Amino acid sequence: MTARGERTPSVEHGDHAGRESARGAPGAATPLLVLWDIDGTLIDNGGVSKEAYALTFNRLTGRPPEHPIVPAGRTDPAVLRMMLRQHGIEATPDVMKQAVDVLNRVFESLMSRLAERGHVKLGAQSAIAALAGRGDVVQSVLTGNTRHNAQVKVSVFGLAGALDYEVGAYGSDTEVRAGLVPVARTKATAKYGISFPPAPTVLIGDTPRDIKAGRASGAFAVGVATGEYGVEELAAVGADAVLPDLRDSSAVVGAVLGARRDRPGRPTDETG
Repeated sequence: MTARGERTPSVEHGDHAGRESARGAPGAATPLLVLWDIDGTLIDNGGVSKEAYALTFNRLTGRPPEHPIVPAGRTDPAVLRMMLRQHGIEATPDVMKQAVDVLNRVFESLMSRLAERGHVKLGAQSAIAALAGRGDVVQSVLTGNTRHNAQVKVSVFGLAGALDYEVGAYGSDTEVRAGLVPVARTKATAKYGISFPPAPTVLIGDTPRDIKAGRASGAFAVGVATGEYGVEELAAVGADAVLPDLRDSSAVVGAVLGARRDRPGRPTDETG
């Protein structure tokens, strides 16, 4: 499936494209590790994620949730934990494992609904393709979704081509979003045999939590106003670059390459 009015560009398979990017030219600088948020940044899930949380809670407890579901950039496990606690249910490790397993099954069952109600953000496929054409970039995802649910979403909307999901960071890796950037760097280092320090890591997201997660880990944070937050709101929480959307691929590439520039006085100890 493609974005409304947008054709799917021809891109290499993610793993192969990632290997070529990481290889680079002899003596070249460390490749940029570009980590895309999914919901609100690359896609609009059409409310299916909230529906999946509600169905999961219902299957676990036999009753619908009584409180509003507010993901707001939280990881899948963190949302489930919050829902359980709001209803007086202890989120023990066994309960959490069961909840995540149920959520994964529920989300898979909602694939057709996701395809029907959701859509790719305009410019997302072209932006990914533009970065994939460079030899100094490795692209993956950093998302609060579990790895299973992230792959469901990208497969439904045809975004898998140039993204290396093996080095992505997911809500199933850690519940704390600010801890996901180091997870991705560790995976990328292990796969490619190249050290990916904080500075050449770029996080692209649409919420203040995304920006704060990038800043907390020393990454270069690019905000895109493709979700609920505007350009000014993303700039106010410290985004290094902010774009109104992804429709200008050249602007996206330019913002990402901003990570190559020195950032004097860059704080790295903020919490996300």
